[in-house]
Amino acid sequence: MTNFLQKLARKKYIDPTNVTDTKLLRCLTTLDLTALGIGSTLGAGIYVVAGQVAKDTAGPAVILSFLIAALASVLAGLCYAEFGARVPKTGSAYVYSYVTVGEFMAFIIGWNLILEYVIGTASVARAWSSYFDSLIHKSIQTFFRDNMPMNVGGFSPYPDFFAFGITLLLACILTLGVKESSRFNNIFTAVNLLVVLYVVICGFIKADLSNWSLPKPQTNSTTSAGDGGFFPFGFSGMMSGAATCFYAFVGFDCIATTGEEVKNPQKAIPISIVLALFGCFLAYFGVSAAITLMCPYYLLDHDAPLPEVFSKVGWEVARYIIAVGAVCGLSTSLLGAMFPLPRVIYAMASDGLLFQFLGTISERFKTPVAGTLLSGLFAGIMAMMFDLKELVDMMSIGTLLAYTLVAVSVLLLRYRVNSFNQYAADDRESLILNETASSGYLQEMFNHKLRVPNQLSETVSFWNITFICVLIIMESLILIFLEDYISSGVWWSIVLLSIVGLFIFILVYSTWLQPQNQDPVSFKVPLLPFLPVISVFVNVYLMLKLSSATWIRFGVWMFVGFLIYFSYSLHHSVESYHDEHLPLSPRSGLDDSDDNIFSDDDDSDNDPILWDKK
Repeated sequence: MTNFLQKLARKKYIDPTNVTDTKLLRCLTTLDLTALGIGSTLGAGIYVVAGQVAKDTAGPAVILSFLIAALASVLAGLCYAEFGARVPKTGSAYVYSYVTVGEFMAFIIGWNLILEYVIGTASVARAWSSYFDSLIHKSIQTFFRDNMPMNVGGFSPYPDFFAFGITLLLACILTLGVKESSRFNNIFTAVNLLVVLYVVICGFIKADLSNWSLPKPQTNSTTSAGDGGFFPFGFSGMMSGAATCFYAFVGFDCIATTGEEVKNPQKAIPISIVLALFGCFLAYFGVSAAITLMCPYYLLDHDAPLPEVFSKVGWEVARYIIAVGAVCGLSTSLLGAMFPLPRVIYAMASDGLLFQFLGTISERFKTPVAGTLLSGLFAGIMAMMFDLKELVDMMSIGTLLAYTLVAVSVLLLRYRVNSFNQYAADDRESLILNETASSGYLQEMFNHKLRVPNQLSETVSFWNITFICVLIIMESLILIFLEDYISSGVWWSIVLLSIVGLFIFILVYSTWLQPQNQDPVSFKVPLLPFLPVISVFVNVYLMLKLSSATWIRFGVWMFVGFLIYFSYSLHHSVESYHDEHLPLSPRSGLDDSDDNIFSDDDDSDNDPILWDKK
């Protein structure tokens, strides 16, 4: 059993001397990555979500909803940025968790990323098809409904061959090369941003500030139109809107999947993540402010708010300009949703956790052709056959779980022992280390004298972070199930919430006192451990807010994944080969006092792993 558990927890070793080596073509710049992040994030959301949240949930306060959602996304983005600088490898959160948490958790993250990107690709393809169909008066839908109807629950009313075709076309474009795909994305993203700029400028020209201070609307549906003013649905409405708007920022993590195709990944990935999130926030903020200033929030159209609001002010020509922007935005969203999918599959196949042929790189195009075409075919079939409305929430679980694991991984990695700092410490520092090593665990929890981590401080940090995660889950469940009691001021619910919050604060403070390693990294998350802990709390809370049906479907997907892992991945993992043939590697868990590590075998000085350990 011990051996089995060690296999589940074995970590991926990345040699720092060849961390930038890759079989893929390094051709992407910071501009390419920023455009990819904006394109994948700024799609259908800006043309639909902003109006829906303003009309039904937040009113004019939708601009604050987007601000809160952007801040929550930036917390996750900063954690991705640090890992992108530390581990510039293809695979995003999968690789990050493999390096820090272990193989089994890495497989879970990778398997969920595949689910997220497949459903994301299929849903955007379906939206692209529907939007294009609406421009030609729903001719495609009418033809297939009349000739090939499908009256099966859970499936689409008709097979959408158009969505299937555009998904396969995009898959073929992606196989031609990452630079060609990037050019396609850059052009369409530029057009989309120009349309957004047009909407914002024209919207402010037609703005009426009185629309942010309206009295309670006297309509036939006053119960759903709120109480007027800037916060017609109150503070809770604004926060509910923020939860919805949070998903409008999902997609920037595709930047982190390009680690082996970027010219200077340690600098380009952090910069492009921050720039992409900032650019998306400005776009969402500007559009939501413009439409709520142009028209009373309760008169916004639910399905097509942007074209309809310009029709109300007499600018019919804007409908066609917005249609062009929507098509370009959906195209870049489709690319952004599908672009990371074959790269995650490639990373997992290269590590032996998925079937080997999926990791084959084309000598001509320098892309994972098999993984790209297979994932495109899978996503295309889903786009053609399934009604995806009930499946969209499953993307959220995969995304939020990945965000959570990345934040936890950053915490774990920053408080690990750094062997270079440890052996280079002066005598005075060594004395402090030795004294602390003999002290008790509880004493070390609040020790602030160390400047570099040792084994005891690393252990304290690990268990602090573990208990923080458990308590965050408890705090989130209390907030969800006792929401009515807390809002009503019932004393025992508030006391329970406060006690759990106090324990979290004590553990976070103890972790803050522990020394961090001083690895030279081009970007680090500021205000550690506070920002990653807040990120974990936001992600866990939003995950637990999802419906039970979503969790059941998630369970089915995970069951299939576990079958693959325990029947294939566990036995074909590249790390299992290392465990059998390189027992002296840092993965083995041997401490620095083991005599074998410093033995004078004939080949030890030429073994890069042993030399790195020395």
